[in-house]
Amino acid sequence: MTVSKDSAPSASNHAFFRISKSGWGQWFLDACAWGVALFGAAIMRYDFTLSSINIPALLLVMLVMSGVQFIAGMAGWLYQGRFTTGSLEETKALGWIMGIITMVMGVICVLAANAIGLPRSLVFIAAPITVCVMLATRLIRRFIRERPQSHQATGGRRTLIFGAGSLGRIIVHRILMDSRASYDPVGFLDDDADKVNLEIRNVRVLGTLDDLAEVSERVHASVMIVAIADASPALMARVMEVASPLGIDVKVVPTLDKSFGERTRVGQIRDIAIEDLIERPPVKLDLDTIADYLSSRRVLVTGAGGSIGQELCVQIRKFGPSSLVLLDNDETHLQDTELALWGTGLLTRPEIVLADIRDQESLAKVFEQWKPEVVFHAAAYKHVPMLQRHPREAWDTNVLGTLNVLECASSVGTEVFVNISTDKAANPSTALGHSKRLAERLTSWMGEQTGQRYCSVRFGNVIGSRGSMVPLVQTLIERGLTITITHEEATRYFMTIPEACQLVVQAGGLGNSGDVMILDMGDPVRVTDIINKMMEISGKDCQVEFTGMREGEKIHEVLVSDDEEGELTVIADRTTRAKVPPISAENLDYDQWMETVVKARD
Repeated sequence: MTVSKDSAPSASNHAFFRISKSGWGQWFLDACAWGVALFGAAIMRYDFTLSSINIPALLLVMLVMSGVQFIAGMAGWLYQGRFTTGSLEETKALGWIMGIITMVMGVICVLAANAIGLPRSLVFIAAPITVCVMLATRLIRRFIRERPQSHQATGGRRTLIFGAGSLGRIIVHRILMDSRASYDPVGFLDDDADKVNLEIRNVRVLGTLDDLAEVSERVHASVMIVAIADASPALMARVMEVASPLGIDVKVVPTLDKSFGERTRVGQIRDIAIEDLIERPPVKLDLDTIADYLSSRRVLVTGAGGSIGQELCVQIRKFGPSSLVLLDNDETHLQDTELALWGTGLLTRPEIVLADIRDQESLAKVFEQWKPEVVFHAAAYKHVPMLQRHPREAWDTNVLGTLNVLECASSVGTEVFVNISTDKAANPSTALGHSKRLAERLTSWMGEQTGQRYCSVRFGNVIGSRGSMVPLVQTLIERGLTITITHEEATRYFMTIPEACQLVVQAGGLGNSGDVMILDMGDPVRVTDIINKMMEISGKDCQVEFTGMREGEKIHEVLVSDDEEGELTVIADRTTRAKVPPISAENLDYDQWMETVVKARD
């Protein structure tokens, strides 16, 4: 027999009537609580004279209240496993359910009690006793259930937790519930004077951060976990300043996924990283604009296997594009991106495309097949010294490759095109900078030709991106090798990969044709300061050697060219707009470009 959609029971209905074994046990205890309370209320009402109590009537009321408790408890999801036993959520649910039962059954008892020979106040006297017994049984059950899981760590490192707030509570609970935990919490530190006597799960607040030396020696702690949500880089720098001389390892707890305002669960405890110590303005995104131009649209990302391309794909996917095409000329990196997006690495999905942007014929076939409405162009060469030695590669990939992507996008009617540029395109002095500047100008020109939103986005160094400074220095420190710096006063802008990609995606929704969107990366940071902090985190001291500026390099990078200073327009938080002069494909000339590169170099 075929069951119609209207008559078929829903999954939620099945869940409503599914009472767990624990739920049946809890209802039995609640029924007993009513029995005990009603009997106690009757005894008190009759001044402990048992002969005055109408036992059959009292038993009838007990039976009725047990049934009422079952019905009301089901309606409030007390017995279907919705709440953690003894939790605040269950206590609140129990409170309003008992309030309703007391009012309804109390009124009935007032009207009918005399007829069956019981006091009219019986339910009102019994209700608070019942609540106390119900809460007591739940707390006892929770204590019995959790006690075997709690452990006194014998192999875990003795650990202090900085921050006795909600996150600190979660971390202590997590550690104590894990018999294999690598940490043994022996105390809290907190700068809040109101928490001086606080104790959480038998772990006490022992002092403030300034007391770390004395406290760690007293409790023999070798690790400190920073359990403060969104701890500022300034606070983390202070933590390192206090902890490093004592030889105490500092760990942090990721708490919020700031990508597009989505909250996630508390992450795993990890080592402190350099991005935790760099001051950066908070990311605020125009979600409505982003959702409007990405949701249910066909999106293609070139360079999808790179660090920026991969994170871009992760961010874009959150807005539900109808298709997301990953294009790269490196199959291994494409596999990494597939793993990040779908948790597989089979490389069998049709939207994972192996192609080279320098091969226009191959590229055209991809665009004709997928007809992307939005394109993010992240494929490029980016290493300054390598491209200084091989400028032709910069020209073929960053200039002609970009032109190929632009022409293919134009041919299929792409409506939004975002070219990922670099701060080195501002006042360019290297082959990389000049090639990316031409890519910006070509994007501006194609925007004029199509009348669509073709813009560029410019930002500086991205922490953790493949081949960038920070991972390289980290490797050198781990191996104890000499670290080379071009100049003692050299500064650079820094941003994390997720932050950069979030702002790129937002800029794609705000940019107009011919714009270069310049992302605010905060204040520039001295490279020597970054390296010193990284050595402080690692606990290793490596030799630092100053080599002098390399060909075409700048001591201080800039985000805006001199000729753009007077044309800047602030369009959103952390995003500024400037106009890029277009250059047509017909006006591209490699020899002339090389003369410009050589002139800037000299």
